[in-house]
Amino acid sequence: MNSLNEQLKKLIETFKRLRDPEDGCAWDKEQTFKSIASCSIEEAYEVADAVEREDFGALKSELGDLLFQIVFHAEMANEKGLFDLTDVITELNDKLIRRHPHVFSDKSAVSAQESLSIWEDIKAEERKNLKYDSLMDDVPKNLPSLIRAKKLQKRAARVGFDWPDSKEVLAKIDEELQELKYEIKSNNKENISEEIGDILFTIANLTRHYNLDPEDIMRKSNLKFESRFRAMEKFAEEKNISLESMSLEELEDVWQKIK
Repeated sequence: MNSLNEQLKKLIETFKRLRDPEDGCAWDKEQTFKSIASCSIEEAYEVADAVEREDFGALKSELGDLLFQIVFHAEMANEKGLFDLTDVITELNDKLIRRHPHVFSDKSAVSAQESLSIWEDIKAEERKNLKYDSLMDDVPKNLPSLIRAKKLQKRAARVGFDWPDSKEVLAKIDEELQELKYEIKSNNKENISEEIGDILFTIANLTRHYNLDPEDIMRKSNLKFESRFRAMEKFAEEKNISLESMSLEELEDVWQKIK
């Protein structure tokens, strides 16, 4: 623990040196909460990528980059007298204990699903105390769209605004597909866009009914497509032909062989 404390102190000292008004780094000195917000998002995605690749050397490095973003925000807040990294850690620890009464008090939870349900119930009570105007108020608007769709649907489901089972969601997808086909016939681009959005939103809801993550599903689909397309390129290179010179039927034939 002493080693961890020492390293955290050194990290904060490094940050303060980078922000030193006289001899700090020009880039670090001019950053604000808003200017580095996108960096935090980028670093989180790089962590997820390292996990997906099971590259634990990279994961260690990327977690460090993500930690620096946390320190960056906390210490900029400290500069303004708002809070510091100790406050961040203290609040996190208090929150973890508060939201795990089945571990730290007399409540019990048998399954992971029950544990998650307890966590969500406590979060809901905390939101009530904050007196939001809507259940949707604290769903971040800059989340990736599929993640945000699932969160919005999850909030609505807490008051019973939800399909009872996945069959109803599938029926809704069929309905939305029919509406899309109609708009395609009408060739109304704006309406086509809206109907595609409705389909994607409903598919995100389907993933929620199966306790799946739509963003994770899409990322894996992207990786699968990329891997297979790279294999097509390798196949063409080995045959000394170009993909561009092949017909759609030939390309599809190669694709099916690779699958």
